This record gives sequence, C-alpha cells and structure tokens, in this order.
Amino acid sequence: MTEMTHTHAAAPSRSARDWLYRLLSMPAGAILLVFLVVQLACILAGLLFPDDFRYLSSANMGIMMRSVPVLGCLALGAGVLMIAGEFDLSIGSVYTLTAVIMAMLVGLGVDAFLAAPMGLLVGAVIGLGNGFLTLRFNLPSFIVTLGGLLFWRGAVLLINGAVQVRFDPNPVFNALLSGTILGINAAFIWFVALCFGFWAVMHRHRLGNHIFATGGNRAAATAIGVNTGRIKMIAFAIAGFLAAFAGILATTRVGSVQPGQGAGLELQAIAACVIGGLSLRGGRGSILGVFLGVMLIFTITDVLLLMRAPGFYLDMFIATLIVAASIFNHGLDRRGAES
Repeated sequence: MTEMTHTHAAAPSRSARDWLYRLLSMPAGAILLVFLVVQLACILAGLLFPDDFRYLSSANMGIMMRSVPVLGCLALGAGVLMIAGEFDLSIGSVYTLTAVIMAMLVGLGVDAFLAAPMGLLVGAVIGLGNGFLTLRFNLPSFIVTLGGLLFWRGAVLLINGAVQVRFDPNPVFNALLSGTILGINAAFIWFVALCFGFWAVMHRHRLGNHIFATGGNRAAATAIGVNTGRIKMIAFAIAGFLAAFAGILATTRVGSVQPGQGAGLELQAIAACVIGGLSLRGGRGSILGVFLGVMLIFTITDVLLLMRAPGFYLDMFIATLIVAASIFNHGLDRRGAES
C-alpha cells in the first residue's frame, strides 16, 4: 500500500518535470514562462496596491500599447534576419531616415498615403543594399550594417540638418495608424497583425522553412535546393521594410521626426530577439519569442517607472537578462548539436 502511494505521488512530480522540460526546450518556452511570472506578479501588485502601483490603470495600459509597436516592428525585422543567420545594425538609422523622407514629402504637398509607401520602398531598398554588399563581397553583415548605421545617420543630417521635421498627414491616415479601435491603439493592432502574419510565414510557409534552413546550415540548405542567397536578400529587405514601417508609426503618433530619435533602437531590437529565444548563430527562434521579448522589455521598463526607480536600473536589468538569455540559448544550441 505504501509503495503504491509513493508511486502515485512520484508520477505527477515526474509529469510536471517532463512538462517543464518540454516547455523550456521550446524556442519561446523560457521567455513565455518568465513573461507569465512577471505578469502575474505585476497584476497581483496592482490589485494589492492600486494607489501606489498603477499597473492595471487604463492610462498605463494605453501608454504600453502606444510604446510597444515601434520597437516591436524593428524587432520583428531584426528577428527574421537573425533566424536567417545575419544581423542589421542600421535599422535604427533607416527608421529615422525613412520617417524624415516621408515627413518632408508630406510637407511638400504629397499625400501621406503616397509618401508612406515611398518611405517603405526606401527602407526595403536599403535592406537589399545591405544584403548585396554582405553576399557579393562575402563580408560580415555586422560590419556592413555598422557602416550603414553611420552612413544613414549622417544622411539624415545632410538632408535636413539637426532640426525636427513636422508631420501633419490627413485625418484618415492619422486615424488609421495612431487612432483607437474599440479602445485599443491602432499601432498596437498593426503590430499584433504583423506578428500573426510573420508567424504564418515563418512557421507555416515554405519561405519560413527556407529561412530557418538557411540560418541553421547554409551548406545543407543549398544542397537540398534552397537558393540561400535569395533567401538572405529577402530577409534583409524585410528588416529594412519593417524599420521604415516602425518610423512611420512613431512619426504619426508624435507628429514630428527628430534626427536622432532612432539612435540605439537597433540594439534594443536585437536585445528583444535574444531575450525572446532567438539564437545568435541563426536557424533558431520564433515570432512568439520576439513578441514576448519586446513585451517583457516594456513591462520591466513600465514597472521601474511606476516604482520611480533610476533609469540606469533598467539598463542593468536588461543587460543581465540579455546575458542570461544568451547563456540559456547557447546551452540549447549545444544540446541540439550533441543530439
């Protein structure tokens, strides 16, 4: 009788350990677990101390939904490119450049519905240029896009100087990108829709399979007939396109463009991807992980602001989270290689 009791007690425990192991083995498993724990803690604190910790207030939720989409779109593009085995450090500068171009065109009388696609086209073309230089001359994308970061940052100053550019689109365009739908910020809806779209492409479409294969083992992907050069070019174009879209969202929300507003965003985007479980070696990750990585960064930022903590606390916490996530992801990569 005693042995049977011990057996039944051990079974649920073993089952729980197996479930936890399977969850942590998923590309976004660890970040999902961390995100849920953080959210539960924030919700509990908001319920217990509603006056001192206004996490659940409608004003705070509105600020979160307005803040997330810009970094989220940048991280989506950077994440797709990282899965393909490359990096783009120029997306912060492209974000600013394309926003400046769009705002200047609108200032000259061009309709926003025409100026915005032109900005998106510029972003995609810059991404293709980064891909061409990387592949044609067999250079590390880190170096190519670092040069792009500095070049396009200088181009912004060359085009318009160090002054802000006002952006005053027609009301329909403004409502479409920065209004609210059923109380939800339109930009956040755009971000969620993009996440669903890229989830379908990356995890349910042949193009996504080819991107994962190219980033995981380029030689093996080539051997089975994947045009890895074309796949990488597509990934670079996606990164540039989404950087431009992030710039459009930010400019529409604020109503102006500051020449230096994109500085550092490329590193935050890559950080969100790493925190979300994407491998720095390529070939591993998920769109859900990117989404959760972005959300976790903004949740931590929000918590520190609500607690009136100094700004450098955020940098220290995010840095610790990045290193911990990198160590965890590296361990998963080694375990996958050994198996």
